[in-house]
Amino acid sequence: FDSFSHSAIQQFKEAFGIMDVNKDGLLSADDLVTAFANHGKSISSGDAQNMLDEADGPMNFTQMVTLFANKMAGGTDDDETILKSFEAFEINGQIDAEAFRHSLMTFGNKFSASEVDDAFGEFQIDGGMIDAAHLKGLMCSK
Repeated sequence: FDSFSHSAIQQFKEAFGIMDVNKDGLLSADDLVTAFANHGKSISSGDAQNMLDEADGPMNFTQMVTLFANKMAGGTDDDETILKSFEAFEINGQIDAEAFRHSLMTFGNKFSASEVDDAFGEFQIDGGMIDAAHLKGLMCSK
């Protein structure tokens, strides 16, 4: 927990509360499948279980924060991780620009409006939708 600010811990608590659909204090594959579906993203029970299997035991709040700390201690993300993070926003090859802007300014290491505006100046945006393939190309070395 020392790795994160009080604000970050509060954000993790909020995220955990959203993911713990049955409110039993533990994340299950069913919780994750439902939570993703509630946010317009479909994942299989197997994919959800694979996420949970990264932890050393039942996924309670403390375990989730520990897992995040361990992941972040590894330094920069590899391209595969970056690609998967964009896929969480992607629908039919596009990313809703306003939803993406909100996430960048609200969660994790928050970006300022000016920083987001600068980044968005590099994106291909049409009708409020970001071209996901172009965005991934900008962000990855592949």
